[in-house]
Amino acid sequence: MVAPGSLCAPTTGPRRCCLASELVRELVDAGVHFGHRVSRWNPKMAPYIFGKRNHIHVVDIRETMKGLLRAKKFLAGLVAAGHDVLFVGTKRQARESVQKHAARCGMHHVSDRWLGGTLTNFRTIRSRLARLEELEALESTGSLSQYSKKMGSILTRELRKIRRNLDGIRRMTRVPGALVIVDVKREHIAIREARKLGIPTICVVDTDSDPDSADIIIPGNDDAMRAIEIILSQLADAVEEGKRSRPAPSEATPEDGSAAPRRSRRLTTTAVAELTESPPPPADEQTPATDPVMEAELSGHSAGTA
Repeated sequence: MVAPGSLCAPTTGPRRCCLASELVRELVDAGVHFGHRVSRWNPKMAPYIFGKRNHIHVVDIRETMKGLLRAKKFLAGLVAAGHDVLFVGTKRQARESVQKHAARCGMHHVSDRWLGGTLTNFRTIRSRLARLEELEALESTGSLSQYSKKMGSILTRELRKIRRNLDGIRRMTRVPGALVIVDVKREHIAIREARKLGIPTICVVDTDSDPDSADIIIPGNDDAMRAIEIILSQLADAVEEGKRSRPAPSEATPEDGSAAPRRSRRLTTTAVAELTESPPPPADEQTPATDPVMEAELSGHSAGTA
């Protein structure tokens, strides 16, 4: 069952438009459309830019909505198929939202520092997680006090460091099916590893970034805390919807007890396109060429910043 407030929920035309308009208004109020200064732009972001105000690029909110809805559709299908999602955002503005929404939908996250090889050298990461469990066992039983003061201090620092870097992926037993990333410039190592393994990436891309580095692009302000919060909340809702759509264990296991054929964990760009492809909506539900809510909100914000 889909939550009534979810944008993915089946609704009638007017209700669907109302939900979309409310989300557009929330995003604009959060400043998702404010990009960087014109001098810092990446020309590849031109298709996603609405214009410029006071030497600052304004992101086309319609492109933000398209990317967000496409990402939600993809995540719901991916999670329903049994894959996990890894949320990545190590910048200060995204850290709290990444932790909160990844925990809410029961997925993994990296919010402090991306360790090189987290995906491409996952076996070593698993060994560090085993070390984390070992140190936590020593801490919980009070065995750390049996070591010398110097050794106890060393072990405590090691525990603190591993927990800070890997606590968000301690339940990740396999490579994730997709990455949700805030700020492609900062998380370029994570994107490079995902590309090497063929893992799809869903990225919030600002006007100073390269959109070619992401498989699914959500153009918008990757520095506004409220905008990041809204986008990650919507994506977490899609993950929860996908988890509700997963078949029960009895349905997934064949009646004769034989194991189901093994499928690859990796999803290619073609798979992303197939999962997100959908027929055009009816004429009465199509987004108008000019969104009156967007025009009004942009005009109001432009007047305030003039």
